[in-house]
Amino acid sequence: MTNQDRTHKLREVTREIVGTYETLGGINRIGEKNLPSQQVVVEILEELLAVVFPGYHGAPIPRDADLELLVGARLDTVSQHLAEVIERTLKFCRHLHCECEKLWTMADVPQDKDRFTAAGRSVTMAYLEQLAGIRKLLDKDVQAAFAGDPAAANTEEIIICYPGVQAISIHRLAHPLYRMGVPLLPRIMSEWAHHLSGVDIHPGAEIGEYFFIDHGTGVVIGETTRIGDRVKIYQGVTLGALSFPRNEDGTLVKGGKRHPTIGDDVTIYANATILGGETEIGDGAVIGGGTWITRSVSADRRVTLERSDSIPEADF
Repeated sequence: MTNQDRTHKLREVTREIVGTYETLGGINRIGEKNLPSQQVVVEILEELLAVVFPGYHGAPIPRDADLELLVGARLDTVSQHLAEVIERTLKFCRHLHCECEKLWTMADVPQDKDRFTAAGRSVTMAYLEQLAGIRKLLDKDVQAAFAGDPAAANTEEIIICYPGVQAISIHRLAHPLYRMGVPLLPRIMSEWAHHLSGVDIHPGAEIGEYFFIDHGTGVVIGETTRIGDRVKIYQGVTLGALSFPRNEDGTLVKGGKRHPTIGDDVTIYANATILGGETEIGDGAVIGGGTWITRSVSADRRVTLERSDSIPEADF
């Protein structure tokens, strides 16, 4: 192919692609200034991780550092960046019918052209006020990992290396934004955690204290899942929806409790699947590997597979 032929073909491909910009309206955002950037959100996440895990994330901290000065500077950076991203996201979402009413109410912002800026600043400050509590939760998660894994040599190894701890750390940071009604950003955070760790936790999932995901890869935790305290799960576990009700036009009904509730002190072994919004796993239950659960399990019950079955069925 000559250079002239190549140029001609590229022009044809260009015209064809640009033509789809005109016919396919749902996947174009040309000229949109407020579309939130994944890269910026990831940078904010790194700044937040440096606050909740100082020394493990971010620049090394000298032994004689003024910690209040250092943390204050980091929070100042985070507050500016996060407020700007929330402002842009709210502007972007104003035409997408996002349910941001509770966010506006909480922020108590004026109904004028500056309300997006005011909301970004107000929500950001309310979020930063929760970071000390998030650190306390993460400390308990690290303790749970150390206590629950005989291969763990020290907590430093857990914080630096364990994908399950990576995933729950980002979830702890994303969940408050979800609860506050901030659109898009929590999901961008959770999908970044999924990319890093292989663990897919929807930011809406409610997870109690001392939570440990061992190994991590392939774990899926749905939006309306509720998990109690001191729960341990292994790789490949799915806490998902059993079925999806549909509207008259065939589209899926949004919202509602679709994912299971897991009680305190529950252990769920590898590749178990627990489905349904009405499915409850009682306190202290043990769910064996490879089981398929679609109905509730009472407290302290053990659910395993019958070895003789050719098709896995839960033995209640």
